[in-house]
Amino acid sequence: MQDFGFVFAGFFVGLVVGLTGVGGGSLMTPILIFFFGVKPYMAVGTDLLFAAFTKAGGTFSFARQRIVPWRVVMALCAGSIPASGATLWVLHNIGPSDPTVEKVMKLTLGLALLLTASAMLYKVIRGKQVPVVLAEENLRQATQPGHWALPVLFGAAIGTLVTLTSVGAGAIGVTVLMILYPQLPLSRIVAADIAYAVPLTMVAGLGHASLGSVDWSLLSLLLAGSLPGIWLGTRLMHKTPERVIRSILSVLLAWAGSKLVFA
Repeated sequence: MQDFGFVFAGFFVGLVVGLTGVGGGSLMTPILIFFFGVKPYMAVGTDLLFAAFTKAGGTFSFARQRIVPWRVVMALCAGSIPASGATLWVLHNIGPSDPTVEKVMKLTLGLALLLTASAMLYKVIRGKQVPVVLAEENLRQATQPGHWALPVLFGAAIGTLVTLTSVGAGAIGVTVLMILYPQLPLSRIVAADIAYAVPLTMVAGLGHASLGSVDWSLLSLLLAGSLPGIWLGTRLMHKTPERVIRSILSVLLAWAGSKLVFA
């Protein structure tokens, strides 16, 4: 029965990721900790690879629709991948199951969830709609940040956060992209957010696997549900009340973050 619960959890999170670009770590990690009793370091490591495979499915779907702004993806990866490697080096030297590390991971995870909830509310309140389709010339202009270093620096910050907590590449990433690239259509922002998270979570997940903090049987059950879920979500993205979904998710994430911070 618990196996079915893992498959259903994977499907639910995959569906939300496909609909909103949010949910990989911010939903799955607290679900594993609070509902299934998984240790925080094991939940983070397993969820990173779960996010990598799940978002790879979403990226493939978006790539076929030709809405992934690869220039944006590469700029974020230039900062996030090296930052992830540096964070993994620190974890390798200390050990992920060390009580101090586990306490830091729980606190950082809680703060990341609260930050994610705030970012989602910002998106609901201040988010503006832009055309789904842009002319090629306008698209090139829309993918030009105010300064070339900004996406690299933001990518580094998110890479560190994701490697420690598996949270950050969703709502926080979407909010960062909205600030850096305000003229990009929402569909392309979501596509960029999901696409750049694939190499980041793969690097971080494999690093955690080398530390022994990945449950492979649990991962397979989560993926069995998430891959069909994210495929369905990417198809329904333009037909769902996004503000309602994000509002509900922000409340849930704020609750989970508060429990981790104040436990």
